[in-house]
Amino acid sequence: MAENNGKGWYVLRAISGKEAKVKEVLDSAIKNGTLGKYVSQVLIPTEKVYTTRNGKKVIKERTLYSGYVFIEAELSGEVEYELRNTTNVIDFLRGRAKGSKPEVLCEQDVMRMLGKADDLQEVTLEESATFMEGEPVKVIFGPFNGFSGVVKEVNSEKKKLKVEVKIFGRPTDLELESTQVERE
Repeated sequence: MAENNGKGWYVLRAISGKEAKVKEVLDSAIKNGTLGKYVSQVLIPTEKVYTTRNGKKVIKERTLYSGYVFIEAELSGEVEYELRNTTNVIDFLRGRAKGSKPEVLCEQDVMRMLGKADDLQEVTLEESATFMEGEPVKVIFGPFNGFSGVVKEVNSEKKKLKVEVKIFGRPTDLELESTQVERE
């Protein structure tokens, strides 16, 4: 268990789908009330997910841990009571023993959780850099869906590719995002 005199990362169990509301309520309580002295951060880890709807690429944010809100707080005095009785909060994540105190996340778990978003961004950057000039690709999104071509230029900063496809027998250059094509 952790000490109660310092701040630690705790997990609040919230009603699934209401994590953003809990964060909003806690952020306003931190900003406007006395909770700001004891709670420094409220976090809902999310990831970006690419999906396709009607042939268009759509980016959605999805919560990594549904039903959980992470807070960095010092649980002294009435702080635990206020956090536990916030709208849409069920309780703290705590041990199985009756009357056990909220459990503090270990430093390694917190670093892994905070680094998760950075890892996801690095993966998307690596995906665009994997295409090479002269590589055959197939367009999978957009108006040129199904066309095959050859990569002419790679812009890894903007995650764009210049692909030469044949339209009506003529070579035509298209500027596409790296997520719009796949290897043939």
